[in-house]
Amino acid sequence: MKHFPSLDAFLATGANILAVGPVGLILAEDDIEVNTTIRHHLDLGFKALIVFAARDMALAKGLDDRVVRVDQDMQVEGAMLTVVNAVIKASKPIWLYYCFNAEYLFFPFCEHRTVGEMAVFCTEERRDSVLTYVIDLYAGDLWANPTAVSLDDAHLDKSGYYALAREDPDTRHPKERQLDFFGGLRWRFEEHIPMPRRRIDRVGFFRVKPGLQLRMDHTFNDPEYNIYSCPWHNNLTASICSFRTAKALKRNPGSTFDIETFRWHNSAPFDWHSQQLLDLGLMEPGQWF
Repeated sequence: MKHFPSLDAFLATGANILAVGPVGLILAEDDIEVNTTIRHHLDLGFKALIVFAARDMALAKGLDDRVVRVDQDMQVEGAMLTVVNAVIKASKPIWLYYCFNAEYLFFPFCEHRTVGEMAVFCTEERRDSVLTYVIDLYAGDLWANPTAVSLDDAHLDKSGYYALAREDPDTRHPKERQLDFFGGLRWRFEEHIPMPRRRIDRVGFFRVKPGLQLRMDHTFNDPEYNIYSCPWHNNLTASICSFRTAKALKRNPGSTFDIETFRWHNSAPFDWHSQQLLDLGLMEPGQWF
């Protein structure tokens, strides 16, 4: 395993890792399901996987030599922006992906196609970004899984998702081909979620270019990166299936005692397969058949 004691050390001596993509960044905020997150993304075929985690966080044996490890406290305010934007600035024009621990990327046909093949297809489509929907996962039995995380008992909402026009603050008109997407736990338990964090859309997979910057709301400073579709046809989208919101709602003293279960009449067991997400309309292949 290549191990860097800090983000600065990685940027100073590890730039060659960012020369060939796709490269995945895993931002480990705590130690919950870090190893399964790593294994899942290794199986997708990333050229390199970089794990940003606290210095004292241990990885499972067998993973050490398959990832790049960078010591970084991801619980510090603004850590996500600091890391991702620093990596963007240091990268060649490669495809880059980022997620947190206990989050799992799914894209159309990912069981038999690699993330590199998806990047090639998007490049051929003259697309520099892939819109990813963050789909909340949660344990069906919170008494047995008080952290709300269980891979064996994972559930998701099969309906309740919707989109609103994204307004341009300068013109007060809707932005072209940009929408704000909502649903899942952030919609059902919105009284516990601050307004700026209720959206479930994230530009999680994108091609680096000079001057590109990620913003706090998971959009970019280039409007073309934030669109859901090009003008001439629908584009491929993907899903990041995430326990992150469920973890936060059960960890937060202000919400944990109000929630005895996340299950409702529109809950369904998660199959851990892209076809389920395609069938539910939570991602689409576009012209990729």
